[in-house]
Amino acid sequence: MNSLFSKAVGSLIILFAVAGGAVAQTTISHGVRPTQLFAGESLVYDGKVKKFLQGLTIAELTMATTAVPGSNDLVVKSEAVSKGTLLKLFRYSFVQRYESTVDSTSFRIIKTSKHDVQKQRIRNSEAIFNYGEKRVTFVETDPVDPNRPPRMIASEIGDQMYDMITAIYAVRLVPLTVGQRLEFPVSDSGLVYNVPIVIAGRERIKTALGRVWCFRVEPEIFGEGRLIEQKGSMAVWITDDQRRIPVRAEVDSGIGKIEIKLKSATQTK
Repeated sequence: MNSLFSKAVGSLIILFAVAGGAVAQTTISHGVRPTQLFAGESLVYDGKVKKFLQGLTIAELTMATTAVPGSNDLVVKSEAVSKGTLLKLFRYSFVQRYESTVDSTSFRIIKTSKHDVQKQRIRNSEAIFNYGEKRVTFVETDPVDPNRPPRMIASEIGDQMYDMITAIYAVRLVPLTVGQRLEFPVSDSGLVYNVPIVIAGRERIKTALGRVWCFRVEPEIFGEGRLIEQKGSMAVWITDDQRRIPVRAEVDSGIGKIEIKLKSATQTK
C-alpha cells in the first residue's frame, strides 16, 4: 500500500497528464508562452478512494507556479498531504512536496527537489539535469539519520526531459486530438521512463469550473518496467480551452478507485 499511496496518490496530480513529447518546440500551439499561461497559477484538488458506495477522503493536493525574476525559469511547487479517512481509519499519513525548476524557453526540467514523508519515514532528494553531459544525477538523504549514506543514481538523458511535475505542464502546451498516441521521457528518482499516453476521447463533464469539454488522457504508467510496477489504469480529464486545466483524474488499483477532483483554480499576475 505504501508504494501505491506514495506514487499513485501522493504523485497523482504530478502525473496528471503525462503526455506531450512535442513540447520541445515551445512556441506554444495556442499562442501563449509558458510564463503567460502558468505564472501565478494555483490549483487545488481533493483526493478520494471510491469504495463501498461512497467516497473516502484521503488527500489534498496543490500546485502553484511562479516566475523567477531576472531569468527564464519557472518554479512549480506541488504538495500532496494525507487527510480525512486515511488518517482516522488507517492511521496512514504522508506528505510529498516537489519543487521543479524548468527553463520556460525550452521547457525542459533543470532541477527537482523533493521532501517525502510516509509515517515516520522521511527522505529528502534532489535531481540535477545536466544536458551538456546528458545525465541526470539523483541524491537522496535521510534527515533523521545524517550518518546514513546518501542514495545516489545517475542515468543518461536526452535533449528534452521532464520530471513528474513538468510533464503535466508540458501537455498543456501542445495540440491534442482524439486518437493521438504519444511517448516521451520522464525522470523519477534518477531513473528514466518512456511513458506512452493515448488521447482517448473528448467529453463534456461537470467540474468546479462548470460543465466543460475535456480531453480524456490515458497515461500508461502501470505495469512491468513502468512508473508503478503493478496492475492498474489511469485516466485524466483536461479542459479543451486555452488554459488546459486538469480537472479530474481516476486511478483503478487494488485498493479501489482513487478519484481526484479540482476544487479551485486561481491566477494572480
